[in-house]
Amino acid sequence: MAKELMIGNEAVARGLYEGGLRVASSYPGTPSTEITECISTYDDIYSEWAPNEKVAAEVALGAAIAGARSFCGMKHVGLNVASEAIFTGSYTGVNAGWVLAVADDPGMHSSQNEQDSRHYAKASKVMMLEPSDSAECLEFAKKAFELSEKFDCPVILRLTTRVAHSRSLVEKGERNDIGVKEYIKNPQKYVMMPAMAKGRHVAVEQRIIDQTNWAENCEFNRVEMNDTKIGVITSGVCYQYAKEALGKNASYLKLGCVYPMPVELIKDFASKCDKVYVLEELDPFIEEHCKTNGIEVIGKEAFSLLGEYSQSLIAKTILGIETESVSTDLDIPGRPPVLCAGCPHRGLFYALKKQKVAVSGDIGCYTLGALAPLGMIDTCICMGASVSALHGRNKADAANEKKSVAVIGDSTFIHSGVTGLIDIAYNASNSTVIILDNSITGMTGHQQNPTTGKTIKGDPATAVNLEALAKAVGINRVRVVDPYNLKETETAVKEELAADEPSVIISRRPCALLKYVKHEPSLKVNADKCRGCTACMKIGCPAISFRDKKAVIDFTQCIGCGVCQQLCAFDAIEKGE
Repeated sequence: MAKELMIGNEAVARGLYEGGLRVASSYPGTPSTEITECISTYDDIYSEWAPNEKVAAEVALGAAIAGARSFCGMKHVGLNVASEAIFTGSYTGVNAGWVLAVADDPGMHSSQNEQDSRHYAKASKVMMLEPSDSAECLEFAKKAFELSEKFDCPVILRLTTRVAHSRSLVEKGERNDIGVKEYIKNPQKYVMMPAMAKGRHVAVEQRIIDQTNWAENCEFNRVEMNDTKIGVITSGVCYQYAKEALGKNASYLKLGCVYPMPVELIKDFASKCDKVYVLEELDPFIEEHCKTNGIEVIGKEAFSLLGEYSQSLIAKTILGIETESVSTDLDIPGRPPVLCAGCPHRGLFYALKKQKVAVSGDIGCYTLGALAPLGMIDTCICMGASVSALHGRNKADAANEKKSVAVIGDSTFIHSGVTGLIDIAYNASNSTVIILDNSITGMTGHQQNPTTGKTIKGDPATAVNLEALAKAVGINRVRVVDPYNLKETETAVKEELAADEPSVIISRRPCALLKYVKHEPSLKVNADKCRGCTACMKIGCPAISFRDKKAVIDFTQCIGCGVCQQLCAFDAIEKGE
């Protein structure tokens, strides 16, 4: 077949397809989302968005035990959620292959932390492969099924943002559909009660020995000998950076299998080089393996534990070569991320600001409400934590429970906010939870979720009724508001905070970027009426600016939501034509 340019995530999806994938279940999370989106385009694969990563991992493991090659994908923090199923899945092993993809985010481009997922591979004793470009993404994903079945274990494919979203050439192949394997009842293998689990632990430890021996000569770990004054042990995108920065001035040991790692292969490579560097982003995972086995390397004493590396950083650190750069003295204003023009969350945050409440925040577009001029997020921890943290806050400081709320998106509420709401109802804290229902999973690019009434393929599906769900778990006070209506929203917040029982407010308005949403004509400013009071600027809408001490509305951005009109005391903001 002809070669094509693919981003790493698309290439992973293609490799899984060619490898005979039959069942895929994931929860969207940047930078991993596109893998499952691309899988959904293959009609001979069942694919779905699960409520969260734990469910996705359990679905995939169930399918693998039943005999179907399966997959689940997630970002690094999603691996925390899925870990329980993965740790036990390491013990049960598989019937058909089970491949997981986790996308780490060095530099935290879209994440709340910078954790290194390689530690999970070691902790769960699960094999982990790490591709360095799109061609390897396809190859590794495809062969991961074979390795999963060969060693009777899950296999994790670790990506990082640069590999997941960079494009390089890929050569597509044919699909190898092995069908569904026969399932044979085997409680000793698949029922992890203590007596059985003890026996499976023995198998896990033997498996690590077998995989380590395999890693000594496997096709994923390769040596490239050039100048032996400098040796580089590396993996993933750092291999690409090193090759570009050092070229023939160094020899390379590229590790495609980062757990378990070989020992003799690394010792042999290091013995041939005068000085050996370990290049790896985030934690000293490879470095610690080397030093544990008596291999002298230079690692984090020369390179940072923080963020992404680059070609220029490696060239400067190892060769002492400074890359030429151009700087400017221009005073360019910053461009922080903001809620989109017409975002339904803006009106809700403005209403909360008027009430001067503390806001327990969550993971989603609405986290941008933390930034000026709204400035209405006090905490943001992890998916679903807004609800649980509010409950904890109010139990710790009941005197201020009428001055704090939680905000959480519809998808995030389903992911892990429901259990927090159950805790509020069950353990009776006087807490107000606001569900920001924008009819989609907005943060990761408009994926469906269990509240939208559509599957990953756009087919009709049962939609969770948020009002009924809230009442079913024990919340008696449930109301719906339109966040474009500031008076209605502010009244609802005020009344629910005053109530002497837990309550839920559903702030419901579709995301302004959804294709089916019909917008009103853009608004305009009557310059003769405008007093330049800047009241309209308090909501931080990117469509509004000031010029010559008068407000100006950019008609290319404005969707006519009317929120700014409600702030203008001089009726200077008028409907356009």
